[in-house]
Amino acid sequence: MTLQTERLERELNCSYQAEPLDDSFLSIIKGQLAKTEKDPEHYLWHSFWLLLRASDRVVVGSADFKDVPNKDGEVEIGYGLGDGFRHHGYMTEAVQTMSVRHVIAETETDNLASQRILQRCGFTEQSRGETIWWKL
Repeated sequence: MTLQTERLERELNCSYQAEPLDDSFLSIIKGQLAKTEKDPEHYLWHSFWLLLRASDRVVVGSADFKDVPNKDGEVEIGYGLGDGFRHHGYMTEAVQTMSVRHVIAETETDNLASQRILQRCGFTEQSRGETIWWKL
């Protein structure tokens, strides 16, 4: 367990079991923090939201808006779950609650589980290349 994870658990009185807080994920979080510091008025659009299971205070995953909505009202979302929490509906519920006028998401072409989440939430495929772009 990393020092960041221990501190998070202590401060939030939770058990963090979501995706690992490794260098790659921390880099993404730091990027969102930099956006928040430059644009504090829109901090909600730059925040990471931890998915906390109410029954036992386990953090199962996280989700975020990647930036403020564009001129068409579209906003990209990102999300991830800890390995042991996939296929239980947690992310489907989270994505449904994040819905705004238009939401876009990107998936890897081989990430069928993430694609099924988006399909269950009513997203439609918009384009396919190295990745797949979706829109709700």
